[in-house]
Amino acid sequence: MDNYDVVIVGSGTAGQTAAYELNAHKMRVAVIEKSDRPGGTCALAGCQAKKWFYEITETVARSGHLHGLGIEQMPVWSWPDTLKQKNKFTSRVPDSTVEGLKSAGIEYIKGDTRFLDPDTMVVDGKKISAGRFILATGAQPMSLPIDGAEHLITSEAFLELDELPERMVFVGGGFISFEFAHFAARLGPENRRITILEAGDRPLGPFDQEVVEWLSKASQDEGVEIRTKVEILSVIKKGTEYKISTRSADNFTADLVIHGAGRTPDIEHLGLESGGVEFDRRGIRVNPAMQSTNPKVYAVGDCANTIQLARVADCEALVAAKNIITGNDQSEPAEMDYTTVPAVLFTYPQYGMVGKTEAALIAEGIDYRKSAGNNLGWPTYKRIGMKHAGYKIMSGSDGRILGAHILSDNCSGLINTIRQAMIHGSTVGELHWQSLMTPYPSRESDLVYMLKPLLDDSNG
Repeated sequence: MDNYDVVIVGSGTAGQTAAYELNAHKMRVAVIEKSDRPGGTCALAGCQAKKWFYEITETVARSGHLHGLGIEQMPVWSWPDTLKQKNKFTSRVPDSTVEGLKSAGIEYIKGDTRFLDPDTMVVDGKKISAGRFILATGAQPMSLPIDGAEHLITSEAFLELDELPERMVFVGGGFISFEFAHFAARLGPENRRITILEAGDRPLGPFDQEVVEWLSKASQDEGVEIRTKVEILSVIKKGTEYKISTRSADNFTADLVIHGAGRTPDIEHLGLESGGVEFDRRGIRVNPAMQSTNPKVYAVGDCANTIQLARVADCEALVAAKNIITGNDQSEPAEMDYTTVPAVLFTYPQYGMVGKTEAALIAEGIDYRKSAGNNLGWPTYKRIGMKHAGYKIMSGSDGRILGAHILSDNCSGLINTIRQAMIHGSTVGELHWQSLMTPYPSRESDLVYMLKPLLDDSNG
């Protein structure tokens, strides 16, 4: 039976991050991967892959907003050419992943794996033991209670389409549906019809409701119809089209139906019960040190019951690795802090957020002040013909920022600036002063105007 210091299950961004960190500290590490395409969802079919389509989408959208303001002709885009460029990148990922691990001295094992007991795993019939295990198996599209659910394509399959059809329906009103619907609305055929169907009262549940309403209006103006309180009963294929039946009287017809209703941890094959690892529908239960209920087993990334974002996965992987390296020193273990996790929806305009929503502050009984508004009258946005933009920043009684939500053409930089202030405990006044000497004019220099209503004698 082979024995390692650490066995990592999963070769995505979290698994690789942990593997390289542990290897750098002279530990004997093995990475096990069941897929024929190692490298993980982010690189192959998620955050990295989708950005090839986003960049073209953004260029088309910008040109549309500037049409008549200096742009005379719209660009001619090509979905097949964009697909070709994306595939040039993703096609290299599997080999480069394996080559990188092996060249670093990390053993790569292809095969299905599961726990035999709390100390042992088996890979295609071969037993493997380790001092510690890290589970980084990611997530997969969740199963939907819909008759004919097999007719829905995944987001991964969407990014492999040779061309886009005219009528597309996205099931679910989350991250995937909004981003990909924006791609389709701008890069699809001339007579395209794009619809998002959400079963709940509102789309994008984790985001701020008011700013989601702003984004929904922007989406609708770009040709994305958003329907809420729609419970889908069945998807029936008739010839080349699909009939979508709902509990209400509304039915829909589409040439393509896309699964955008969320992802669930990919953990069913791991034999977690045998490993003494507890889990629920959200994933493997972990403590802030990323340990599972079996102290020898850590879980990071989308398979853990935390936040499904690539950079969160990387941070969790480093926390787990550091605790393994130090022997999980209980006097000062490395721990995850999710209070300032940023998120950006790569729609156009983008929606970026960090910290709490206004609804969360109200529900938790936290006193706050708010600065919010429509900044379309500002030169930054008039210059680019922006049709939808806004902001909402909330601070506490001590002047520190509690949450920020920005709708803009490039809000990731703004959100990261605010996040840094939150991490370091800066007050609104301190951030306002620090932002005065930013490159001007820029989106970042506009931050002083967003913060000004929150200034008072105590923090200004």
